[in-house]
Amino acid sequence: MLIFIENTPRAYAWGSMDALAEMLGTEPTGEPQAELWLGTHPGSPAHVAKATPVGQTLIDLVESDPERYGVHGGPLPFLLKVLAIGAPLSLQVHPDLDQAAAGFAAEEAAGIPRDARERNYGDANHKPELLVALSEVTALSGFRPLQDARRDLHALAAAARAADEVAGADAFEAAAARLDRAEPETMRRSFLEWAFSDDAACAAALAAFPAVLARLTPDVDVSAERLTALHELWNTHPADPGILVSLMLHLVRLAPGEALFLGARQLHAYLRGIAVEVMAASDNVLRAGLTEKHVDVAELCRVVDAAEMREPRFSSLTLRPGLTAWRPDVPDFQLLRANLCDPDGETAPNAHESAPVIEVEATHPIVLVVTVGRIRIERLATEFAEVASARRGQSLYVSAGEPIRLTGSGEVFLATVGDC
Repeated sequence: MLIFIENTPRAYAWGSMDALAEMLGTEPTGEPQAELWLGTHPGSPAHVAKATPVGQTLIDLVESDPERYGVHGGPLPFLLKVLAIGAPLSLQVHPDLDQAAAGFAAEEAAGIPRDARERNYGDANHKPELLVALSEVTALSGFRPLQDARRDLHALAAAARAADEVAGADAFEAAAARLDRAEPETMRRSFLEWAFSDDAACAAALAAFPAVLARLTPDVDVSAERLTALHELWNTHPADPGILVSLMLHLVRLAPGEALFLGARQLHAYLRGIAVEVMAASDNVLRAGLTEKHVDVAELCRVVDAAEMREPRFSSLTLRPGLTAWRPDVPDFQLLRANLCDPDGETAPNAHESAPVIEVEATHPIVLVVTVGRIRIERLATEFAEVASARRGQSLYVSAGEPIRLTGSGEVFLATVGDC
């Protein structure tokens, strides 16, 4: 079955005012729209588009015939999203399977309501995630080498001294010293605890930031990208401890088509850009600043992977002309991208990497979203031929079965069960 699905974008403060509306072909609502969810997650299940007078969600569809529409008789293990990042998200980590199961069980036993502000675990699942940039995307992703963080802290100290912010300069020097007296993972956890503590040095460092940012220069004191990020974080979350934490992390700028994979327990935040994201079907988040929401420092430090991340970017595989895959080592999901070109003339972006016809296996259900142009989706090797034509911003659920054939001109992303 080829079934059109749709959803209402979620309105978070960090969303873009117009990017999702422009993609979906709708009018801006006047409030930031951040995420379009396409899956069976109960937090915001997709709806079957114009199916019946009574609305039907994708959950309802799966429950109506789990063997036909589900995965192993249950809901989809993955969630596909389109993100429109207009301002920095919170710094956050997601638990692994064991941590999620234990944390969820403990909070259930304690009787903490699932919608309570202090709740950390809304379900018992992990949440690895893969993001592919549609525009340029900037992100903080995983811990960088300690010497790089120390270098930038010393630069902040020098700028504070030049601005006569003596207490701030001493605080930045003290913060740098915290990263040079134990093994790396212990130092990183200690720094996280310090950033959210009542230590006077932490407060002095944050108080000095306005003067420090006015003194810093790109490519001399800190990199131009890091300076831009610090300005952006201060402007959106002034005096937030997450600004200090950001100095510990890689700052990554993705070109369209580049990807990040964040396994469980990796500290990260997306700062700006438009992207497609696929993840395990969970909404477990432990926050580390840049937010007005609950921050549980002790649980964060227990859950986080404090090891250095060598390379934040995640490489793709070219399966055949026009078809690219991102296949992290998780069973929950993989993401495919098909670039189609019209053999009669009109071509998709990256035409040299496109094809006029692309066939995709559908061993498991697929959720797809068209991001450029118009795509024709066909499943012909059945008793009754199934055909759908989807324009930019439209999404389909594809039940498991025979392969589907894609033609047209444009770009489409397809999420399905992992290949590992």
